[in-house]
Amino acid sequence: MIEAGDWDCLEDAEALAQRAAEAALSVTYEADGEFEASVMLADDAQIQELNRTWRGKDKPTNVLSFPAPEQPGSNGPRHLGDIALAYETLVRESQEESKELSHHFAHLIVHGVLHLLGYDHEVESEAEIMEGLEVKALATLGIADPYRDMAA
Repeated sequence: MIEAGDWDCLEDAEALAQRAAEAALSVTYEADGEFEASVMLADDAQIQELNRTWRGKDKPTNVLSFPAPEQPGSNGPRHLGDIALAYETLVRESQEESKELSHHFAHLIVHGVLHLLGYDHEVESEAEIMEGLEVKALATLGIADPYRDMAA
């Protein structure tokens, strides 16, 4: 769902989001069965409002994930939750990090899906696991390790 931002510059965002989500699911053990998630493509102002409301942080961020509670016994695909991306932040980070916009977009979708599955990066040991899964998922899409140049 495109809410705001110049997302038309990202060719076939829906198909790319689908492939990135499938890549994230393919590298996790949680990938048994059918899944769905909603993706909202927004601008920094909308993401800042969501970030302030739900996380108490009054600033935009690149991606937000809202996991859905599991519904035992429900028919059809399991709804994992919702992901929201901020257009201006995505573009700025892509430029600052010299990354293709589509590659950074795919990375944020993978990152968001992993959050929906319960992965996190608040502590170093969890961050290493999550980043490792991100790298594996992105490799299936032909996208280089986004963390390779970030090592200090």
